[in-house]
Amino acid sequence: MLAAAARGLRGARLSSWLPQTVPFRGSHWQTSLLAFRASLPMRAQPMKKKKKVDVKREQAQKDRLKKKIKKLEKAAPEMIPIEDFITPLKYSESNRVRSLPPLSFEETERRVLLLKKWCLFKQKQDKAEKKAIQTLVEAQQEALKELRLESEELYQAAIRRDEGLLPFERDGPNYTPPLPGYDPPEGKCIDITKVYTQ
Repeated sequence: MLAAAARGLRGARLSSWLPQTVPFRGSHWQTSLLAFRASLPMRAQPMKKKKKVDVKREQAQKDRLKKKIKKLEKAAPEMIPIEDFITPLKYSESNRVRSLPPLSFEETERRVLLLKKWCLFKQKQDKAEKKAIQTLVEAQQEALKELRLESEELYQAAIRRDEGLLPFERDGPNYTPPLPGYDPPEGKCIDITKVYTQ
């Protein structure tokens, strides 16, 4: 009797791992009924092992950080001088003159002639520009004379100033009137630059 009961219990155990429902045909993740049932593939990494946290060590680290912060708060911030903007005294001496090599006679003559040619060129350019301006002004005056003989109204319209000719915009204080007796500053400057000595 005991043997029959044991056989029945063993049969119940063996049948418990078999699938109870018939799977659909063509399933790619499940094999036959007699094989082990496989699950869907896992697309994830295994979980990282948790590190044991030492409470005393963590507290000591926090205390060290607090001490550093207190130390930084006590000390006043020091201004670091920018040495690139400070000219050393040895470079500002008046007797420090760069010694240039002496030029030859031919080189000095060439430079003098070049300077004279350049002056002559700029003088001719200035004369041509002034002549062109004078010609334009004379032509304008002649045209205005002829226009005045034709019509006085057209002449007055021609000599009227064109406000939109130059893009000039002026913007001043809109809400406050000028103060009577106000003397504007002449551009005084108080130098508050800190000087660092080494």
